[in-house]
Amino acid sequence: MKLHISLGIALIVLILDLASKYWVESALEFGQSIPLTGFFNLVLTYNPGAAFSFLSEQSGWQRWFLSGIAGSAALLIVYLLNKYKHEKLFCLSLSLILGGAVGNLYDRITLGHVVDFLDFYIGHYHWPAFNIADSAIFIGAALMIYESFRNKENSEDS
Repeated sequence: MKLHISLGIALIVLILDLASKYWVESALEFGQSIPLTGFFNLVLTYNPGAAFSFLSEQSGWQRWFLSGIAGSAALLIVYLLNKYKHEKLFCLSLSLILGGAVGNLYDRITLGHVVDFLDFYIGHYHWPAFNIADSAIFIGAALMIYESFRNKENSEDS
C-alpha cells in the first residue's frame, strides 16, 4: 500500500475521531449520560491516563510520558508504513493504529486528557468508556494479530 494511501486512512480516522469528540463535548456536559439502547450510552468523560484509566490518578506527569510514547510510536509507524508498503493488511493495521494514536495524542497535548464517550454495558457492569481513536487502535491491533496468524499458516504450508 502506498504511503500516501496509508496516511490518508490515518487522516480519515483522525478526522472522524476529532469530529466525534467535538460533537460530544458540544452536546453533553461532563458526566452526562444519554441512554441509547439497553446496552449502550453516550457519556462524556475524560481520561487523563492510558487504556482502562491506567495512571489516571497520577499527578500529571503521565500526560507528557504518554504523549512521548504516542509521538514515538507515530514516528515508528510512519517508518514501518514506508518500509513494508507491499504488505497491505499490515499497512492497513498500522494506519488505523496511527490515526487513533494521533487522535488521542492531540487530546492529551491540547486538553491534558482524552475525551471518551462510548459506554457499553451489560446489566450494571460497564466497559470503560472509549472513543473512535481507541476503536481504531483496537481494530488495527486485531487485524495485525490476524495477519500474523495468517502469515504463520502460509509459511507452514510452504
